[in-house]
Amino acid sequence: MKAGQCRAVSTLNSVVRKGTNPVLTPRASEVQGRIVRAAAALFSRQGFHGTSTREIARLADVSEVTVFRYFEHKDDIFWSALQSSFSAIKPRLNSLDRSSKREAPETMLPEIISMLVDIATYSPELVRLVAVALLELRGRAEEVCRENLTPLFGAISSYLSQNIESGKVRNLNPSIVTAAIALTVIAQPELSRLIDGNRLSQLGGREAIDEYTSFWLHVLVPTPTPNVSN
Repeated sequence: MKAGQCRAVSTLNSVVRKGTNPVLTPRASEVQGRIVRAAAALFSRQGFHGTSTREIARLADVSEVTVFRYFEHKDDIFWSALQSSFSAIKPRLNSLDRSSKREAPETMLPEIISMLVDIATYSPELVRLVAVALLELRGRAEEVCRENLTPLFGAISSYLSQNIESGKVRNLNPSIVTAAIALTVIAQPELSRLIDGNRLSQLGGREAIDEYTSFWLHVLVPTPTPNVSN
């Protein structure tokens, strides 16, 4: 390796060790991206302890030495993979947060459920990586998940609270309802495989959104009391 290349690698490793993000050249950024994508695929499928840096390097089509030029520890690779997966859904989170909290549940609930269905359908790696983080790494996992998921769950809970106060939604604990909606949509496809005759596991995206919306509107929105005339 030439002297200039050695200095570049030394600088990169120094910056990574200090915990900052180096300014990467296009080529270096592309290589790092491949490593992160490979790590996300493997960690989500095999777990943290079941995945080796050698496997990550092989899937990313780089040497293991190259992996450690960008990441000092395997933990660093995992957190980068998790943060990268979160970044893919942030536009939807921002969109939900900007939505009018005065919208009727019949309008807003389908938007909330649509986003959750899309996460479960199109970002399954994220769901699995969050589970791996909480079950295998713990420690920093709560901090990272709180940073990325609290805005989502907080927005839903706040919306429910305002509609409970206005009487548009039943007087239920908004935090419990938020957790229930999220778990219903995200965990249901896996859990439904354990329930005989549950056709929801076979539903496509649009049909699933309609089914979940119908269910939760029935649970949350009070039924108008019919006027009884003598």
